[in-house]
Amino acid sequence: QVQLVESGGGLVQAGDSLRLSCAASGRSFSTYTMAWFRQGPGKEREFVAVINRSGGNTVYADSVKGRTTISRDNAKGTVYLQMNSLKPEDTALYFCAAAFVFGTYDPRAYSYWGQGTQVTVSS
Repeated sequence: QVQLVESGGGLVQAGDSLRLSCAASGRSFSTYTMAWFRQGPGKEREFVAVINRSGGNTVYADSVKGRTTISRDNAKGTVYLQMNSLKPEDTALYFCAAAFVFGTYDPRAYSYWGQGTQVTVSS
């Protein structure tokens, strides 16, 4: 089992950058695929980005591709989401999640979730 705690959210202006962090504790962090999801007001939870166990493979949602980078530090047990050129439509509660397999973007495939960190982007 792994416990996940997100941080780094906040209120920013359009065009700004943020780096979200997700610290894991418990069972070995490096055994999990890690992903970020987000849920905006009145919307379903949606996939943002995923990184495999070694960090050598990443996939991004089209909505964030080119301005977002997911990375991980297995020694620190932390996964990051660097978001640049933020837009008001990026406003959401951002969650990190852990899964045993790579290649799925369905939230139901992820076994462990954090509580989320709020990102609000003003225009």
